[in-house]
Amino acid sequence: MKTRLLIFGLGLILILSLAAPLARADEGMWLYNAFPIDRVQKQYGFSPTQEWLDHLRLSSVRFNNGGSGSFVSADGLAFTNHHVGADCIEKLATSGTDYMKTGFYAKTQADEAKCPDLELNVLVGIEDVTAKVKAASPSGMSTANAGQAQRSAMSAIEKDCSTSTGMRCDVVTLYSGEVYNLYKYKKYTDVRLVFAPEFAAAFFGGDPDNFTYPRYDLDITFFRVYENDKPVHLDNYLQWSKAGVKDNELIFVSGHPGNTDRLKTVAQLEFLKTVDYPARLAGYKRRIAALQKFSMESPENARIAQEDIFGLQNSQKAINGEYEGLQDMAVLAKMNAAEQEREKAYMAKHVGDPNPWEEISNAMKVNREIYDPLNYVERSRGFSSDLAYYARTLVRAADEKPKPNGERLREFRDSGLPSLEQDLFSTAPVYKNLEIATLTVSFSLMQGAIGNDDPAVKAALNGKSPEEAANALISGTKLEDVAVRKQLYEGGKAAIDASTDPLIVLMRNVDSEARTVRKRFDDQVDAVVRRDGATIARARFTLSGFTQPPDATFTLRLSYGTTKGYEENGKKIPYFTNFGGAYQHAEEHGSKAPFNLADSWLKMKSKLNLETPLDFVTTADIIGGNSGSPTVNKAGEVVGIVFDGNIQSLVWDFYFDDRQGRGVHVDSRGIIEALRKIYRADALADELTGVKAAAKTAGE
Repeated sequence: MKTRLLIFGLGLILILSLAAPLARADEGMWLYNAFPIDRVQKQYGFSPTQEWLDHLRLSSVRFNNGGSGSFVSADGLAFTNHHVGADCIEKLATSGTDYMKTGFYAKTQADEAKCPDLELNVLVGIEDVTAKVKAASPSGMSTANAGQAQRSAMSAIEKDCSTSTGMRCDVVTLYSGEVYNLYKYKKYTDVRLVFAPEFAAAFFGGDPDNFTYPRYDLDITFFRVYENDKPVHLDNYLQWSKAGVKDNELIFVSGHPGNTDRLKTVAQLEFLKTVDYPARLAGYKRRIAALQKFSMESPENARIAQEDIFGLQNSQKAINGEYEGLQDMAVLAKMNAAEQEREKAYMAKHVGDPNPWEEISNAMKVNREIYDPLNYVERSRGFSSDLAYYARTLVRAADEKPKPNGERLREFRDSGLPSLEQDLFSTAPVYKNLEIATLTVSFSLMQGAIGNDDPAVKAALNGKSPEEAANALISGTKLEDVAVRKQLYEGGKAAIDASTDPLIVLMRNVDSEARTVRKRFDDQVDAVVRRDGATIARARFTLSGFTQPPDATFTLRLSYGTTKGYEENGKKIPYFTNFGGAYQHAEEHGSKAPFNLADSWLKMKSKLNLETPLDFVTTADIIGGNSGSPTVNKAGEVVGIVFDGNIQSLVWDFYFDDRQGRGVHVDSRGIIEALRKIYRADALADELTGVKAAAKTAGE
């Protein structure tokens, strides 16, 4: 989800959460094949049926650029957040049409605009393949070989699935490797923009309001999915609620939370605190400053850099909040004490066996040692550029595709190639001046991190300054041409080896160093965490079973909670806001950016029912990646859409605490009010609210 401004440290919240009993009844980003029906029934008197669960799962979609969404009509209409759809919106814009600024509405299907590289996935099946993956690495095999064998087995399972079904198939690692599930997805790649409000409406209040509540944002975007150049016809989609939500009402959130660290060891959290977070924050600061300078050079520069700046600032705030939360030694001391108790109990039962906590701690030492070359050279933090990404992909594909499927790097496995190729051959515009700016700052960061004598730095700079080198590489490359990329990809290794394109030459020259450090990470870090993390998970849940969901993996999960206000600094915060509050909020800030309402809102104020709910909060367990998740009631009707969390919810990456933490949603009633009365999008509103099919069975 969008990240928000953190205005105080989270250490106290974490201390309280670990030191005091919590109201944790609503905790859990649950697997659809392990949803706690009995728990929900006991607490709320509602028992979702399997039909109810299946319908919600098949109506939920994953956006491949990092968000969630859902189908909301039989004719392929899907909706998500504006900040999830912004990647497409920005790519469809030109210097003469800035849809981020003006908004977009296709009054007819003929006017709907095709996104250049957006992919939507619907989870149609889940299969437990734990035994198959684990069988590939029998006892006695070295950790490194076991890791490679398991990766090979996963690729084989995925290929067999994709070949037999024609679907996208991903093996998902759960509980650090104790459980493996095969997820089968129906994939849609013809996705067209239908409606988006102005950026000023979607992100009203900007950074000052980020990560706060009350909020007054219309953070929505609608798309339509096509096949064979026609809108798809869907049997599973969500009905729209006309009544919305009431206070303390049970709701469900179906989405794709990206990552949590609730089951990580203390050693892994210490690595985040002392190595990863500081490095990332330093990088965000430099990159944001560079792009802000670039934006000041012209209005067009500001337009094309807006989305990059927005994303970097959001990431900066999220990581800064988590980093502050890990600074208090009392927090880690309490975590450490709980971990030592589990470790002591485990070792008492496994005398003479390796200590899995110590093994992971040793792996984190390796991770520290290789951190800079791994991230700057292999993971391309030092080559931040779309064109450099294309070059790396082309060079790697030439080497990887001729190999047997199980021996390739995971991103080049057969089952993943269609998605990779769609991304590689995207027709999205490439702005070379922006590419030079991003590559310049990443070269400078890499130079400072791994030094001038590193072979990758020497290859990148070639005796020049970072700016001179970036200018020469971007000016000289032809990879902005899709036809050139296709020619090199189809030409294979011979074409890549013969290419004189400067970015291809650069990626050829750094590939050996990148692969070497990646192999060390795979063998000495990832394989160890997978093996010993699975051991810890197995020990943790041996008696109770898997009563706690696995950490988030950007795969479909189902959370539940209630609409509920909270108290902050002695003030009661109501569970919902309304349109009238938005106008008042603007007036209180002099209607100056970013508190300036869009012109359309000002013109149509008299038409609105200002008491209509706009945003609301719930206790449902969410995290980044849940952006765009549908919020539904017991009848399975859309009552809202997740777009944010308040500052107190950021602790949920490590530990769930719903005393003040809340997810923030746009209200279904507010969406219809805005569509009809501000944007005059009656056809879209009619499609959402029209009764076209009988509601699915709600539950028992």
